[in-house]
Amino acid sequence: MNPQQPAPTCFRHPDRPTGLGCTRCGRPACPECLTPAAVGQHCVECVQQGRRDVRPVRSMTGAVQSAAGKPYVTWTLIGLNVLVFAITAIQARNPVQNTASQLFVDWRLIPALVGEGEWWRVVGSGFLHYGPLHLLANMFALYVLGPYCEAALGRARYVSVYLVSLLGGSAAVTLLGNPAVATVGASGAIFGLFGAVAVIMLRTRQNLTQILMLLVLNLIITFAVPGISMLGHLGGLFAGTLAAGGILYLPRWLRAKTPQAAMAIGWVSVAALAVISIAAIAVGAPDFTDLLN
Repeated sequence: MNPQQPAPTCFRHPDRPTGLGCTRCGRPACPECLTPAAVGQHCVECVQQGRRDVRPVRSMTGAVQSAAGKPYVTWTLIGLNVLVFAITAIQARNPVQNTASQLFVDWRLIPALVGEGEWWRVVGSGFLHYGPLHLLANMFALYVLGPYCEAALGRARYVSVYLVSLLGGSAAVTLLGNPAVATVGASGAIFGLFGAVAVIMLRTRQNLTQILMLLVLNLIITFAVPGISMLGHLGGLFAGTLAAGGILYLPRWLRAKTPQAAMAIGWVSVAALAVISIAAIAVGAPDFTDLLN
C-alpha cells in the first residue's frame, strides 16, 4: 500500500478509517456497520436488500406462512362474540334471558326492519346469541374450524370468507325467510367455515371423510331441531364454500401466472360474492308498508 494514500473510511461514517469491507458489495465499512454472514460479513444495506429479496414462504393454498402461526383472528372473533354476549347479559341482568337486552333488540336480524334502513342488523345479528349454550356451541365450532382456515387461507382472506359467509346467511334469511321473524347467531358464518374447510382439504388432497361427517351431522341438527335458522345455515354454507372455491380454484381455472395475480383473482371473487349477497338483501328486505299491503 502506498504510504501516502489515506486509509479507506466507512461508507456510512466518513470519519472512521477502517480496514474492513463488505464481502458482498466490497465497500469499506466499520465493525458497527457489518454483520457476520455465512461467508464473510455483510454491510447493513446488503443485509436489508437480502431480506427484501427473500420470497415469503407460502402454503399450498398461497397463504404467506407466519413465523408465529398463532390464530389471532380466530381469537379476536371469539372475543368479540363473547364481549357482545356479556353486554347483552349485563343489560338484561340475566345471562340466560339475554334477549331482553336493548342491544339484542337493536341488532337482531328482522328483514322488515332492514327494509326500513336498519342495515347494521345484517352484520350485528351475527354476533348475538340466545343464551350461554348457544354461544358455547358456536364458539367451540369456531375454535375448532377457525385456526385451520386461518393458517390455510391467511388472516385477511380468512376474515373475508367469514364475513361473506355471514352475509350469505343473512341474505338467505332476508330473501327467503319470514320478514317479521328475528334471527341471530354466528352459525351462518360458521357453516361457511365448514364449507371452506372442505374446499381447502379438497384442494390440498386430504381425506374429506371427517369434515363431511361433521357437516352432515350439523345439517341433520339444523333440519331436526325446531327454532334453528335453516336458511341462515344453508346460506352461510353456500357463500363460504363459493368464497373458498373462488380463492383456491378460480386462479387455477383462469391460469394465473403469478401469486399476485392469483391473489387478485381470489379477492375479486370474494368481493363479487359480497356484492351479490348485499344485493339479495336489498331486494329481499321488505318494509312495513309492503307488509301492511
